[in-house]
Amino acid sequence: MEKSHEVHPPRKRRSGGTVIGSCALAAGFIILVAVGLTVAFFVVFRPRDPEIRVSSVQLPRFSSVNGTASFYFAQYAAVRNPNHAAFSHYDSSLQVLYAGGQIGFMYIPAGEIAGGHTVFMSASFPVDPFPVAASAGGGIVEVASRIRVKGRVKILMYFTHHVEAAAGCRLGVSTGNGSVIGFRC
Repeated sequence: MEKSHEVHPPRKRRSGGTVIGSCALAAGFIILVAVGLTVAFFVVFRPRDPEIRVSSVQLPRFSSVNGTASFYFAQYAAVRNPNHAAFSHYDSSLQVLYAGGQIGFMYIPAGEIAGGHTVFMSASFPVDPFPVAASAGGGIVEVASRIRVKGRVKILMYFTHHVEAAAGCRLGVSTGNGSVIGFRC
């Protein structure tokens, strides 16, 4: 007896549709996870501007002669970095203004503030003589100061975010003895 060999046609493979479908599903899942991680990362590590608080303003030397005033200006401030990464500041300045015009200016030296830390800054410089308005009520002159801190925060050593903060103060100065009557920031 002879055995017969049956010839079966070759099996058809399934179409590539299921393979493509499962690859698309896996790719979609990976993209969804990547987007979710990116959003979570930027919510947790979102770069924020530094916070500036002026603690005091002093005029250690003051003189008022013949309708002009000049003084030595000193301001003390705390700059806090609320970010997790270090904040490198540069191109920062302190201005003193009177009647809308600048009467004093100082660059703040570049530096770095570690993440979550506060740095105390003091700036002092002489202000050249400037004319005081004859209408200064009660011998009080209103002067303004504006501190601006600019810089950048690096996230994951690759992404750089530019941040800037400013604080302005108005102070009343007695033209008689140069004492600071009060200041508001």
